[in-house]
Amino acid sequence: MITRIVIENFKSLRKVDLALGRVNLFIGTNASGKSNFLDALRVLQGMGNGFTVKETLDGKPRSATNEIWEGIRGGSAYACLAGADELTGVTITVHGKLDETSSPHWKFQLSFLPVEGKVTSEELVTSETKHTIYETSYLSPLDSFRMMTKDQIRQHLPLFNSRSTFWERHRNSAGDPAPDHIPVMSILRSFANTQRIAPEPRTLRSYSQSDQAQRMGDHGENFAALVSVICQDPGTKDAYLSWLRQLRPEEIHDVGTLSGALGEPMFLLRENGREYPAPVLSDGTLRFAALAAAFFQPDMPDIMTIEEIENGIHASRVQLLLDLFRSQAEFAKTQVVATTHSPAVLDWLQEDDYRTTFLCIRDEETGESRLCCLADIPHFLDAAKKTPVSELFAEGWLETTA
Repeated sequence: MITRIVIENFKSLRKVDLALGRVNLFIGTNASGKSNFLDALRVLQGMGNGFTVKETLDGKPRSATNEIWEGIRGGSAYACLAGADELTGVTITVHGKLDETSSPHWKFQLSFLPVEGKVTSEELVTSETKHTIYETSYLSPLDSFRMMTKDQIRQHLPLFNSRSTFWERHRNSAGDPAPDHIPVMSILRSFANTQRIAPEPRTLRSYSQSDQAQRMGDHGENFAALVSVICQDPGTKDAYLSWLRQLRPEEIHDVGTLSGALGEPMFLLRENGREYPAPVLSDGTLRFAALAAAFFQPDMPDIMTIEEIENGIHASRVQLLLDLFRSQAEFAKTQVVATTHSPAVLDWLQEDDYRTTFLCIRDEETGESRLCCLADIPHFLDAAKKTPVSELFAEGWLETTA
């Protein structure tokens, strides 16, 4: 699990340093930097999958061994902070732990030049070994690299790798990994095992291409196939159904799938003895059903990202989503990073959530984003006891005080 992340010179984030928890919520107006933070996690996911810098940022078409990889918005051309020199590069430093008990803490640092598509430095340190396991800069330590002139950097660019050297080393290693390699492999796999949940109603209403699925796609591909698997286990089905029933009390009696001409499944709900297939269900019902199903996947991700959780969900039911995130993320040991720009969501926060709820503010003059947790905003805790947090956000108090 990621416990702290530092992002430098990436998109609108000049330097962001945040301590993360199991469930993390990012709030702010449009274009305040929320999605840019998620894009930084997607960079780690792409590099952890062994993609090159260019592939990670610009996308990768479907191949015999990979599904389509969607790059980040703006691609490599807009990955660096606006106004920063393109040879300054982006640095992402991640602190974490492999589990919540005895595993060592670790720090992983990745620096790269987006436009050139080159990794300039990588480093991994664990608390167990008390030393650097690997440091790859090809030329010199990172600080020395930053002191080079532009001509010196361009002269040495051919020596830099286009993908993670850690990933290359472990892909090419034969036999059982050495003990020092084990945390490296686990960390890279954790980055790679990130799932973006952005369900699209049109996709959710369709028949699944597979009969069964252990995990649905980013936009809800094979949603019905996943529900089919969930329904095969009575205990898991009852747990999933209990969340759906809370969305529409007294209406939903059962959940399942119907079969198409070739046996392909389609999602359906049963209400008062009548079947309602996905095409006749509302966008909000389908989206909530997909978000809930994501937390009952047999193949759970290490990190799950969700944008604009309130989309299609009535304000009175947003509490269900937060309760779902809190309970199921802890049970599944999945780290959730979600965004919202709805004030209604904030009224359902508990005091413990303030440490992992982050306000994103965009400076109109510089275009840079500043991110801070609610608990660190001066006088916030006192204000929240007197005024609903949704009002503090809607009236601009949070932005002017932070």
